[in-house]
Amino acid sequence: MEEEKNLIDIEELRRRLAIRAIIYCTIGTLVVMASALSGIAFAEFQNRDRIAKLYTNQGLENIVQDNIIVEEKKPLLPVYSEKAKERMANIYEADSDEKIAYLTFDDGPSKNITPQILDILKNEGIKATFFVLGSRVELYPEIVRQEYNAGHYIANHSYSHEYKSVYASPEAVLDEFNSTEKAIQEALENPDYHTYLFRFPGGSEGGKYKSVKNEAKSLLEENDIAYINWNALTRDAEGKPTADSLVEDLKATVGDKTRVVVLMHDTGTKQLTADTLPEVIAFLREEGFTFRNFYDIMK
Repeated sequence: MEEEKNLIDIEELRRRLAIRAIIYCTIGTLVVMASALSGIAFAEFQNRDRIAKLYTNQGLENIVQDNIIVEEKKPLLPVYSEKAKERMANIYEADSDEKIAYLTFDDGPSKNITPQILDILKNEGIKATFFVLGSRVELYPEIVRQEYNAGHYIANHSYSHEYKSVYASPEAVLDEFNSTEKAIQEALENPDYHTYLFRFPGGSEGGKYKSVKNEAKSLLEENDIAYINWNALTRDAEGKPTADSLVEDLKATVGDKTRVVVLMHDTGTKQLTADTLPEVIAFLREEGFTFRNFYDIMK
C-alpha cells in the first residue's frame, strides 16, 4: 500500500510539473510576441514620421492615417520650357473644339476685394491667374500665399505700375519685373518660384511708350520671360461701369472666340468686379467655356 501511495504521489508531481511548464512556456511566448509587436509598432511609427518629414520637406502638406499618406500638393512651380513657349505663342489658336477661358486679375492683391474673389473662385471650382504688383505683394504677402496655396497662378505686373518709372527705359521694365519677382518669392517663402510671365501695365502695344515697350519685349525674351495681354475684358477699370455694362462688355469682346484671356482687376476699389464675377463665370459656362490658368501653359 505504501509503494502504491508513493507511485500516486510521483504521478501527481509529474502532472503538476507538466502543467507548470506549460504555463511558463505560454507566458514566455506571450512576452516574446508582445515585445515583437511593440518593436514593429515603434518601427512603423518611425517610418511614418520619416515619410511625413520627407514629404513636408518637399513642400507638401500631409496627414498619415492608417499607414496611408494623404497628400495635399501645392501647385507645381512654373516652367518656361520650349513647349511652354510654343503654347504661349499659340494661346489664342484653337487646336480642338474645346472653348477655353483664362480669368486674369490685375493690380492686386488688395485686402478687401481679393479675398472675395478667392472665395467665389473656390465656390465655382475655378483656378485663375493673378498679375500682381510687387508693391502690393509687400503689403499683403499672406493674400499672395492664399492665392498660391489655392492653386492660382501668380504672375508679374511690374512693381509700381507707374508708367514713368516702368517705361523709363527697357532696362527699367526688367528691373520692375525683377523687383516683383523678389517680392513674390519672399511672400511665398520660396526662392525657387519664378513667374516667367509679365503683363505690361496698359498692355504691350502702342501708346506713348511704344518704342520702349518694343525694346523691352526683346529684353524680356532674352531673359526667358513671356508676356501676355488679353483679348476679352469687362472694362472694370474704365469710366464708371455698372454691373450690366461689365457683363455686356464681356459678351461683346468675347464674341465668337474660342480662346479668351479675360482682363479684370482686384484692387480695393473694384467691389463691382467681385459682385459681378459669378455672372461673368455663368455667362462663359453657358457659352461652353472651360476654365484654365497659366499652369496649363507653363509646364
